Amino acid sequence: QVQLVESGGGLVQPGGSLRLSCAASTRLFSIYAMGWYRQAPGKQRELVAAIASGGGGVTNYTDSVKGRFTISRDNAKQTVFLQMNSLKPEDTAVYHCNAGGSLSTIATKPLHYWGQGTQVTVSS
Repeated sequence: QVQLVESGGGLVQPGGSLRLSCAASTRLFSIYAMGWYRQAPGKQRELVAAIASGGGGVTNYTDSVKGRFTISRDNAKQTVFLQMNSLKPEDTAVYHCNAGGSLSTIATKPLHYWGQGTQVTVSS
């Protein structure tokens, strides 16, 4: 079973930045689309950013993070990143990563068990 280990969260003031990392324990990493999801208290988990398999040139973002978040991947290190800038209190959530067969399925059909996630808290 693939293990996903997220890191990089923390407490940051509004307008600040964080960079999240997710390491995957699979040599097949490059064939998966990868996504970052978040779950705020009392809300359903949502996909906020996704990147296509392979070279990862194609990305998708939910409207609320467009222009502020950037997803990227390093296939050699089996790691996906989420650079988060101009953070807002409404970005507060536990952030998880997961893999998908494609950008069109990753939102509703994540492939692996969820890791522990990393907490992001945006507060003054």
